Amino acid sequence: MDSHRAAFVAEAEEGITDLNNALLALEADPEDDAAMDDVFRVAHTLKGNAAAMGYEDVSSFGHALEDLLDAVRGGDREVTPELMDLLFEGVDTVEAMVAEIEETGEVSTDPADLESRLRAVEEHGTVDPDPADDGTSGIDADGNGDLEVDGSEDGDGAAGGGSDVDVPDLPAAAAGFDDVGYAEVTVGETAMPGVDAALVLQALEETFEEHATRPDPEALEAGEYDGTFDVFVADADPAVVAEGLGALTQVAEVRTALARSDAGAPPDDEVDEVDPEPAGAVDDDDPGDGDAAGADDVDPTEDPDEEVDPVDDADAAVSDGAETGDEGDDADSSGSVDRDEIKSIRVDVDQVDELYGLVEQLVTSRIKLRRELEGTGTEPDTLDELDKLASSLQDTAMDMRLIPFSQVSDSFPRLVRDVARDLDKRVTFEIEGDDVELDRTILTEMRDPLVHVLRNAVDHGIESAEEREAAGKDPAGRVKLTAERERDHVVIEVADDGAGLDADRLREKAIAEGVEDRETVEAMTDGEVYDLVFHPGFSTADEVTDVSGRGVGMDVVRTTARDLDGSVSVDSEPGEGTTVRFRLPVTVAIVKVMFVDVNGTEYGIPIKSIAEVSRADGVETVHGDEVVRHEDDLYSVIRLAERLDAAEPGSGTADAPTAAATDGGAVGIGDDDATEGDAAPIDADAAAAASEGMLVRIREGTRKVALHCDGVLDQEEVVVKPLDGPLSGTPGLSGTAVLGDGDVVAVLDVVSL
Repeated sequence: MDSHRAAFVAEAEEGITDLNNALLALEADPEDDAAMDDVFRVAHTLKGNAAAMGYEDVSSFGHALEDLLDAVRGGDREVTPELMDLLFEGVDTVEAMVAEIEETGEVSTDPADLESRLRAVEEHGTVDPDPADDGTSGIDADGNGDLEVDGSEDGDGAAGGGSDVDVPDLPAAAAGFDDVGYAEVTVGETAMPGVDAALVLQALEETFEEHATRPDPEALEAGEYDGTFDVFVADADPAVVAEGLGALTQVAEVRTALARSDAGAPPDDEVDEVDPEPAGAVDDDDPGDGDAAGADDVDPTEDPDEEVDPVDDADAAVSDGAETGDEGDDADSSGSVDRDEIKSIRVDVDQVDELYGLVEQLVTSRIKLRRELEGTGTEPDTLDELDKLASSLQDTAMDMRLIPFSQVSDSFPRLVRDVARDLDKRVTFEIEGDDVELDRTILTEMRDPLVHVLRNAVDHGIESAEEREAAGKDPAGRVKLTAERERDHVVIEVADDGAGLDADRLREKAIAEGVEDRETVEAMTDGEVYDLVFHPGFSTADEVTDVSGRGVGMDVVRTTARDLDGSVSVDSEPGEGTTVRFRLPVTVAIVKVMFVDVNGTEYGIPIKSIAEVSRADGVETVHGDEVVRHEDDLYSVIRLAERLDAAEPGSGTADAPTAAATDGGAVGIGDDDATEGDAAPIDADAAAAASEGMLVRIREGTRKVALHCDGVLDQEEVVVKPLDGPLSGTPGLSGTAVLGDGDVVAVLDVVSL
């Protein structure tokens, strides 16, 4: 992709996000003149930039949007939910066209149908200026205009009533149905077909008493279909089936007919076809595209250009480019550019990743060089200078990968709005800490889990307005997303003020679903019971709505957090609300680890997980389990030699233990009065502890355990590579590190160990 097109796409994507958020502000307060001005300004810039780049389809469609917005700004058109739905649909269409430009450099979407509806609303206040002429009725509740279930008109101009629909044989599950309404359902383009199919199944469950599908629901939810599947509804008018399924944003097309249980084909005059969205309309299942309610998947396409300086919003695309849109020109009359105005540049993320990979290699080579020199008994000053330069380069490269949380969170207000509107709930949404920076890889991976948690908060957390008023609450629920930096971690929280979780009800549900036995569940604290929501297949919902409630998703949320060397927890108060808390590292790959000896084999433990190192002389046995006391808490002791089934002594590369406590038994690694990750002091009489071994106590917030090893060896920054292939996901291991002498050391995952 050439630099001009890349710059246009990057700026357009930012403009689309700004436009979504400005429209949300306008919807919240139609009298907000500043919000109206922001909406109009962003739309005007998008249109101008597209015209300057020669994308006439985008410019023409943007002009229709701008004219309608101008009518709203002038007071000729009133801000209504239906109008806002139509405007949001227009923004989604612009986003789809920009995505096509990014991929191919051309626009294939035909927005003519939606453009005509925008023009009609601008000129007449309704999609159809004379509804009495043909029985249509302007903008429907979804803002999509009239939906003709008899197939006489559809968004793509496809053939309507009278088309032949081949009704397949009824599946066994529909053998007893009478007057079967058949539907051939086509799901729009999506990265998660199983999720979209689950949404369609949910709509069927809520709308029709008896129905069957081919493939069966389990196969559909697993995504095992080619984009189209069959639906059979008992005692149903095909038009009703078409209308119900055609209203779903995940459905691209519905073709219906009447089938008989005793006949494999429908009457010729009982055929309907529905295409609920105009050609090229975006798949609203992507929250980044402004997804409608019921969306859980995310567009995996990443921004091809990443701004190296994310803090400075004064972007300057380095190119030969002339002025785009109606923005001011940075060049003077002679055509020269004022270099002082260039505050940042756009760099392809592949280049940033390549630089980071080279830094990783440099770190490994530095470790190797130091170990080789230590072996000769020399340690020149030049090596210390190299250490400083390498560390500085490493910090710079890591900072270049950091991007603000807003890169992900900016799309969430639209997501929450659409889910709440679909569920007919009133929800206010707040974001704090969107300027906190994280590694791009971490933010990319965390987008899906955050979308799922936010949807759950609105769907199952926030009650209906009637229920909230009956409970003495504000009719409008509140969802808050916060991000906060804590040393080398970022804590992200999704909190709602909804109904909360009932620990006792969760205990009974866990027993009923076979997650745990009664004795185990009754011994759990409320906090431990809340963590059961991460168990595969376990759901807190009484009813299935969209994806949430099927017991899918929360286990993936936890797995994703752990794969990123982070954690997730749930805290709740019945009647007050629920908080889902993520604790994630700011950066990945290069970490500081403590090496320990286990039966002669060397293992690494991330320093950030360690609270204290001490001699293993305080181990007690309580109810048959080994524990160690710290203040008033008991920490379970895990003997690494047994858990890891380590090799016999002498088979590894570890030396004798060299690190121990200097204060009578313990070395604090992450205490409040120490810098996290500082090296532990070395005790001269460490060998005296070898017979009993050493205990590495893990931070309470990570896991209340103490790891027993034969000795503590050294601390070092290393490049940790995740496990691939058959070893991927191995419990207790987070990856491997290659040391300077070529040895490969396993790095432990203290959470799953």
